[in-house]
Amino acid sequence: MFKLARYVKRYGAMFILGVILLFGQAIMELNLPNMMSNIVNVGIQNGGIEEVAPKAISPLSFAELNYFMTESDFVRAQAAYTLYSELDADTQAKTLKTFPDAEAQNALVLTATGDAKDEADTVMGRAGYALANYMMAAAEQAGAPVTDATETTADIDMQQIHQMLPLLISMTPQAALDEVIAKAAATDAIMTDATAAVLNKAYYKELGADTDAIQTNYILHIGIIMVLLSLATVACAVTAGFCFARLGAGVARDLRRDVFAKVSGFSNTEMDKFSTASLITRTTNDVTQVQMMYTMAMRFMVFAPIMGVGGIVMALQKSTSMSWLIAAAVGILLVVFVIMILAVLPKFKVIQKLVDRLNLVSRENLGGIMVVRAFSNQAFQEKRFEKANADLTRNNLFVGRAMVLMFPIMMLVMNGLSLFIVWMGADQIAQSAIQVGDMMAFIQYAMQVVMAFLFIAMVFVMVPRASVLADRIDEVLRSESVIRDPENPQTLGGRAKGEIVFNNVSFKYAGADEDVLHDISFTAKPGQTTAFIGSTGSGKSTLISLIPRFYNVTSGSVTLDGVDVRALSQHELRANIGFIPQKGLLFSGTIESNLRYGDANASDETLRRAAEVAQATEFIDASDDGFETEISQGGTNVSGGQRQRLSIARALVKQAPVYIFDDSFSALDFATDARLRAALKPYTGGATVLIVAQRVSTIMTAEQIVVLDEGRIAGIGTHAELLKTCPPYREIAQSQLSEEELA
Repeated sequence: MFKLARYVKRYGAMFILGVILLFGQAIMELNLPNMMSNIVNVGIQNGGIEEVAPKAISPLSFAELNYFMTESDFVRAQAAYTLYSELDADTQAKTLKTFPDAEAQNALVLTATGDAKDEADTVMGRAGYALANYMMAAAEQAGAPVTDATETTADIDMQQIHQMLPLLISMTPQAALDEVIAKAAATDAIMTDATAAVLNKAYYKELGADTDAIQTNYILHIGIIMVLLSLATVACAVTAGFCFARLGAGVARDLRRDVFAKVSGFSNTEMDKFSTASLITRTTNDVTQVQMMYTMAMRFMVFAPIMGVGGIVMALQKSTSMSWLIAAAVGILLVVFVIMILAVLPKFKVIQKLVDRLNLVSRENLGGIMVVRAFSNQAFQEKRFEKANADLTRNNLFVGRAMVLMFPIMMLVMNGLSLFIVWMGADQIAQSAIQVGDMMAFIQYAMQVVMAFLFIAMVFVMVPRASVLADRIDEVLRSESVIRDPENPQTLGGRAKGEIVFNNVSFKYAGADEDVLHDISFTAKPGQTTAFIGSTGSGKSTLISLIPRFYNVTSGSVTLDGVDVRALSQHELRANIGFIPQKGLLFSGTIESNLRYGDANASDETLRRAAEVAQATEFIDASDDGFETEISQGGTNVSGGQRQRLSIARALVKQAPVYIFDDSFSALDFATDARLRAALKPYTGGATVLIVAQRVSTIMTAEQIVVLDEGRIAGIGTHAELLKTCPPYREIAQSQLSEEELA
């Protein structure tokens, strides 16, 4: 994947924004379970009172807590509070809003901040827990057993405490009180703080506070924050999704563009290396899969580690004793994922090759449908397709089943983890080691950790697969065409004259052992027609492909107006050549758009004149739409002869100084062939015309005929000269012409 990192850099701002949003989303999601825990622990169990040291307390209640403090603790607690009568007017007014009876009872108001506030929380928490346990012991002695200190303080009446506590204290030995104080000091802060917070409810009621309103306001306050966080989480997730979707789509667009541009610049050598079916697969399917990787996997790569680490940290804050459950669940999932990845990853490379194979079979069958039907080989093609399809299906099923199996295992682990947490958590709640809300939050954090590792595992599945595809795409992008422009190209200084010279040219295909052309030398002059003829496989098409540099010569040189074609830029070279290939290929559009492919700025008159020379107006004018007649992809809605004539007209529109006809008259009947050649001579004027032909009648009038035999020149001259001096030419002519025509 790093090979395509340069494409991600172009969208760096989008990537950074997406990462920031995902980080924000993770932070907010990690805080939601904690807030849910606060609603349960504080809002429901503690009546919405979260402070340990009460904000205000009556002097009598404060004095009673002194029974359950050491002397030093009482001094610190007393220093944290100020009598109502000693407060400034603003603080008194604020206090009365919450505690209406504070003035009447001259309540003690908490004014400490910072470390002093923390010390007050510790001292008051211990004292409150000690008082609750003392009350619990007294209740048990009175025959009314309770389960814990929180239950004892739930509905306490402070007036009864004020009446009973001094009497109970007087009857209790100091050693027993010291034991209660020591037990409170040794108790976990979670329980002392929770008990003290519940006890504060009674203190607040004593001062006239509306504790129901406090509880309702707390739950609403936390609830609103949770709703806002949830909405912000959704907003971050959607925006981050947009950013990564934009990144993925942009990378895919750039890849398709660059692959298309690269393939467009490939020479025939590279096209022989990469099959057409494979190039189509790489441009479509492979790029789409890479896009999905950048759109989804990159989100997981950023989001999952944050959630995993954050979930573990938050879970440990809630309970360290149950952390081994998360470790066990993650360990089980990792073992499953590793086994699955080792089994699945090798299949990904196989799948891509099978997709190429399926595309190849489909393309061959559709492209050669007429041949298939003509030979009644539909059954054979169906078997080929069925085999390619079955192989691909079998591998896809293996991967699909492996991935499907992962989700039931994941759900089993997640549900089993939840069950064990509830089981162990219930026992710890009974032992006052953890609160209900904390256990609920721990479950959610455990699920977040497991899901994070699931996402990470999915990344390990997606990234290697995308990496294979990225390598295939990068292989195309890094393939350099053997046909390249020189660093400092020469120029013809305008329109070429058109003189083509072959100087001792030899050529062989890449990977071939022998040359297919041997020591070819001739000159094609402007205003003349140079024709090439020879038996099948003699190298005619290969020879003329060297002129526009579809291939480079192996040795020797090809020059245009004295300049080696390899020294010219490809654009300038081909701008001076009108090329008509063996197979007349048309593009989807209209007849006019196809002809303008030769010259986009050509006038209507030029188009018609070119069509007339190519003998195409006959069927163009017969159509109701004329030049606006629609042409389907590949020109399949016109005949082979019509395609060939339109291909010739397209090249003639260019009005180039050099025309190359690569067996471009083969689909024409003799009469059309004769008319076309008769019209072609005055149209091309001083241009150099090179014609590859199989029929002697097509080239009889050429000023120069080059006869090829097994890649070598067997003779050069006019028709009459070659009949006398070139046995291979005479043999070809005798096989096609009558004695009268030869004479």
